[in-house]
Amino acid sequence: MLPKVLDIASEFPTPAYEQWRALVEEDLHGAAFEKKLLTRTYEGLTIKPLYTAEDLARSVAAGAVAQGAASGVPPYTRGARSLAAVLAGWDIRQEHAEAEPEVLNAAILDDLENGVTSVQLRLDAASRRGLDPDGYGADGLVGVDGASLATAADWDRAFRGVHLGMITVGLEAGSAFVPGAAMLAALWERQGLSPGQCRGCFNADPLAVLAREGHLTMGLEESVRVAAELAVWAGERYPHVRSIRVGTAPYHHAGATATQDLAFSMATGLEYLRAMVRAGMSVDRACGQMLFSYAIGTGMFMAMAKLRAARRLWSRVVEVAGAGRSDAAAQRMVMNVRPSKRVLTTRDPWVNILRVTSCVFAAASAGADSITATAFDAPLCGPGASPSALGRRIARNTQVILQEECHLHRVNDAAGGSYYVETLTEELARGAWEILQQIESRGGMMSALASGWISEQVRRARTPREANVASRRDAIIGVSEFANLGEQPPMPAPVDLATLRVRCAARVQAARPAWGATPDVAGATTAVARAWRAAAAGASIGQVAGVAGVGIGGAHGVGATLGEALTAHPYGEAFEHLRDAADRLAEQCGQRPRVFLASVGTPAQHLARTTYSKGFVEAGGFATVGAEGDVDGLAEAFKGSGASIAVICGGDAQYADVVGVLAPALHRAGARTVVLAGHPGEKQAEYAASGVDRFIFVRCDVVKVLSELLAQEGAVL
Repeated sequence: MLPKVLDIASEFPTPAYEQWRALVEEDLHGAAFEKKLLTRTYEGLTIKPLYTAEDLARSVAAGAVAQGAASGVPPYTRGARSLAAVLAGWDIRQEHAEAEPEVLNAAILDDLENGVTSVQLRLDAASRRGLDPDGYGADGLVGVDGASLATAADWDRAFRGVHLGMITVGLEAGSAFVPGAAMLAALWERQGLSPGQCRGCFNADPLAVLAREGHLTMGLEESVRVAAELAVWAGERYPHVRSIRVGTAPYHHAGATATQDLAFSMATGLEYLRAMVRAGMSVDRACGQMLFSYAIGTGMFMAMAKLRAARRLWSRVVEVAGAGRSDAAAQRMVMNVRPSKRVLTTRDPWVNILRVTSCVFAAASAGADSITATAFDAPLCGPGASPSALGRRIARNTQVILQEECHLHRVNDAAGGSYYVETLTEELARGAWEILQQIESRGGMMSALASGWISEQVRRARTPREANVASRRDAIIGVSEFANLGEQPPMPAPVDLATLRVRCAARVQAARPAWGATPDVAGATTAVARAWRAAAAGASIGQVAGVAGVGIGGAHGVGATLGEALTAHPYGEAFEHLRDAADRLAEQCGQRPRVFLASVGTPAQHLARTTYSKGFVEAGGFATVGAEGDVDGLAEAFKGSGASIAVICGGDAQYADVVGVLAPALHRAGARTVVLAGHPGEKQAEYAASGVDRFIFVRCDVVKVLSELLAQEGAVL
């Protein structure tokens, strides 16, 4: 009979780390522990297979845990709020970029009626430069990557039936953050909202815009100054609006590590904080104007540790800057999180549902204030197109299920206290602090970005990962592994941008007579004040930008440019490029390029390498045909295969007897290239002499081999 109090721990003595290590090394049968069980991350950190209290005790984070620090308490590692998240959950924020107002309105209403609690509105490429659809320079930009909302009527149509006093509206207005903010503020006023009812994020983030797009309509320093001016204006007017966003997505999408991402956000936050203080704001009020936005990948524990470290770092940064002396809440970070573009794929896009779920889980578990889930088909959208209703539905329901059915918000900082996560959080914070010091020594984030130093650091960080993806050491499911050549992705319908521009321009021209002369902005001494006066008078976004002097060629001088914009580099892009080339070749030739798998020996002898070879070539868009048997039978089968490439698949024992005969037989049968599956070792010269042209094996450069094989078949890469 079991005792009333069952104390299992007392029955089993706690083993020492040395005892555990000895047992593990015994099971490794002589293999090096460090080589087999330690993992080196792209941040330069070493991940161990086991973490103990001793690891935690060696970190600075241990002090915070030992003192009983919890969520809502500086340094906010465990969460910015103590009870609000547990009671209400996180803010489910959906991004909208539908090009035309009526379509945008239907999508927004659908989302709000089915679980979304706030909206992120992305303006199109023309509006983000402060251009009207019929304006000079807008050709090719109208409706691209966002909504074309040029007039007050456009904004009214887009938000018809939306009770703006009940939701937060986030704005992505690029360089035109002042005109965009003015248009949104004018919409609030037309809806009759008092300043206290308005909830929004203007998201002025000129450093991120310069990094992502490579240009600004104003100079960089001037853009930051005007962003601070917007913060002063909004801070005096709207108690529930944040004006400044610290967004690191351009760096993350381009390949930045977690430590770089954190350091860039801290350095960017410092630049904006200093600008707001120069504009006359107190440090505490300036902190209240900031929203931090992070992109995270599918490495769940790394993502959780990064978000926890971000809060801790910012608390320390603003503490040094003097924030929170009277109210520690000023040190709290408000954080929006979304999945990174670099983990999403265009091939087998259904897998994106799982990737997004992983990202949302990590963000929610780490205490994000708002989360934006990406539609699985978003990477498939061309210029002017937007994710499908199904894509939006799955994205929002991913969050709704994790919140309403899985109750992730019911536990604050679920990973808190984990020896692994706490140690990883501390190591990321330390690494980011070192990079932050380097940036500050170079004059701050503005100087580091403008000089190209940031771009170079990101490029260096991206290179080793690209090599590991190319060798399939880092697998991309549905792309480099388990490719589905017969898939029919749900491609969004293409958009005729020229026709779209005509429609958008017609709406602007129809509204223009009502504007009359240039809006009277006499007495408005700042760009923000002029923009607000113009927007309130019903001017278009292009006219607002012109009156405020913040558009292209405006009063604030020549815009800033970056030598090279930080473009997104999805992990699977190299393999997707190969698949695209193979698809084009298949369309030209009427059939997909083929590879013949010549399997030698019994299934037990060849199956592993046959399976490996099939996955290898299918990742490049090749179809496979194959046979197993003796030399004569395989050569004969090859003749009728329609392939010009043959891969010999078998075991090393069979290769010693077969390769020297089979390789020349396959060449005689018409094979242009004979490939051997498996590392040849010391027999490479012997096999090559017998007719083997290439060798494929674990950790070889798969992208390079497939590129050369496709080029040989006539594909244009």
